[in-house]
Amino acid sequence: MLSRKSYIFNKSPKFTIPKNNKKRPAFIIYAMKKASEIDVARSELNYIIQPKNPKTGVPIKRKRRLNEHRASAMRAMVNAMLYHYNVVSEIVQASVEQLSDECGLSTISANGNKSISRASRLITEFMEPMGFVISHKMWDKIIGNYMPKLIILTPLFFKLFGISEDKINNAKKQQLGWINKNLIKKGIKPMSLVEAKWKSKEIRLNSILKYRKSQHIFNIRKKKAQKIFSLDEKIAKQQILKSIVERYSLQELSEMGLNGLRKKVNVQYYCLKKIALKHYSKNIFK
Repeated sequence: MLSRKSYIFNKSPKFTIPKNNKKRPAFIIYAMKKASEIDVARSELNYIIQPKNPKTGVPIKRKRRLNEHRASAMRAMVNAMLYHYNVVSEIVQASVEQLSDECGLSTISANGNKSISRASRLITEFMEPMGFVISHKMWDKIIGNYMPKLIILTPLFFKLFGISEDKINNAKKQQLGWINKNLIKKGIKPMSLVEAKWKSKEIRLNSILKYRKSQHIFNIRKKKAQKIFSLDEKIAKQQILKSIVERYSLQELSEMGLNGLRKKVNVQYYCLKKIALKHYSKNIFK
């Protein structure tokens, strides 16, 4: 049995900027610097705020302060959330899984299953009840389950490291000005802050849906590939040959010839092998 001290996989998680590092607005850079100058996990807000059930509003009793494992996770997650924060929409443009990966909070079991529970529990059991974030779940009709949560940072989140609501509103106005400047250059009517907020949210939701659809299609293809690849190679190639023959006319097959047909079967067989063994690339919402 694991001891209390040894059950944590990464005792010193740290946010690592993703490889496709994108230029961040001046406000984000400023906020990340402010957050790194203090210990957000030991902010006085963590002691004076009464956490509440996000759904019912009923106060939740806290028996003790954040333990060091959750505190270290929070320090990393605050920076990750800020990095992916959209100033106008107030949405963190990354999934909990992506945040968990970038903070070194994800774990892989012996049988290859990933767990993001440490990051997920930090949000649902602490940051949301404390009022630092709001999360929304929506049903995905394509997959038949819930989509990754939309995470919204509240003004209280920024108060953890001394940024006022006025400062946030000024940042929104500056960002809106930059957006409208580009729209005017393209001959498009400028937007109000409310319009820009909804537009940003719509783009975020569309990116989630696009990813989920592509993932769903990939999973269907992978299952089919695994089914064929589980067969004896000779039988599998016979099935592939049959499907190829059904797709082409007699004239096309004649032009292809036996060598061309054999080559096409081999190429498709090894493509299916690659799909069957491949993990879906999770460059999600970047």
